Amino acid sequence: MTVDPEGARFRLGDAKGHYESWFLRGNHPDRPLAFWVRYTVTSPTGRPADAVAELFAIVFNGELMRHVAVRESVSMRETFFPTSGLDVRLGAARLLPDSATGRARSDGHTIAWDLKFSGGGEPLLLLPERFYAGGFPKAKALVMRPGATFTGTFEVDGEPLSVDGWRGSTNHNWGERHTDQYTWGQVAGFEGAPDTFLELASARIRIGPVLTPAMTPIVLRHEGKQYTLNTMHKLFGRAKIGGLRWTFAAKGKGVSLVGTISASPTDVVTFAYRNPPGGTKLCINSKIARCELTLTVGGRWVDLVSRTGAAFEVLVDDVLAAGRLGIVGLPSPQ
Repeated sequence: MTVDPEGARFRLGDAKGHYESWFLRGNHPDRPLAFWVRYTVTSPTGRPADAVAELFAIVFNGELMRHVAVRESVSMRETFFPTSGLDVRLGAARLLPDSATGRARSDGHTIAWDLKFSGGGEPLLLLPERFYAGGFPKAKALVMRPGATFTGTFEVDGEPLSVDGWRGSTNHNWGERHTDQYTWGQVAGFEGAPDTFLELASARIRIGPVLTPAMTPIVLRHEGKQYTLNTMHKLFGRAKIGGLRWTFAAKGKGVSLVGTISASPTDVVTFAYRNPPGGTKLCINSKIARCELTLTVGGRWVDLVSRTGAAFEVLVDDVLAAGRLGIVGLPSPQ
């Protein structure tokens, strides 16, 4: 692999416009509990002096239907984004190859985290490798550590939450602008198949006033093998989203799969993401979604389920655009 999975593409003072984030997410092995922490920087197109660094965090509690979310800006003078290796710093918050610490406050809520992570597989590229060096697409994404195991603690509004053996991943994405519309999913372990890892996205790009059909790359790691289903001419027509239900199907050498990722409005938190060209995008975010997957591998089929362990995000322009997809009843964006 020639792609550096960790190092920053952000360059202070570059007027081109850029966003970049490093995020980690993990799920309790049995209960509908999850976390998501994001270290991010956004530099507006043509206005690099207005670059903004932010910390985001959510702790999802599907038992109480209480999800606490925060975002906090950090002075750019207190940031560090190395161009190789992983040592991201936003104020006192830090992300290293095997640990993450930080604290963020907003709207009367506070989340602090002190995490260590280990294990997991080799970095996973969702796109063909050549696309990570070129100008297309404008947004890139990869998984630095798929299937990592997390230990440590959160403090949520003063209440401790222990993390012990939660499974998830560390991730990195960047680009000149956010994808016009996307749906993203990830599952780090299924019931009875804890090492199976699924990563996929459906992306639509605006050309003039028209959105292209969805392109859906999929990468699956199962029973020690990787199935990379991201050949460009096969990406179209694989997936459909209606409400908070995303269905997908694909075939490749030695494997075929059919799956669904779904959530309810009570499973999600929404954020308004800054977009480098201007304005914001609405991110509908759940880390306690459900995934059902049927695989046929080498002539054998298997049904896999993750009841509350799927990551599921939808990015659209605004609440009206979400409504056109049938996504209604959303909480107000952070």
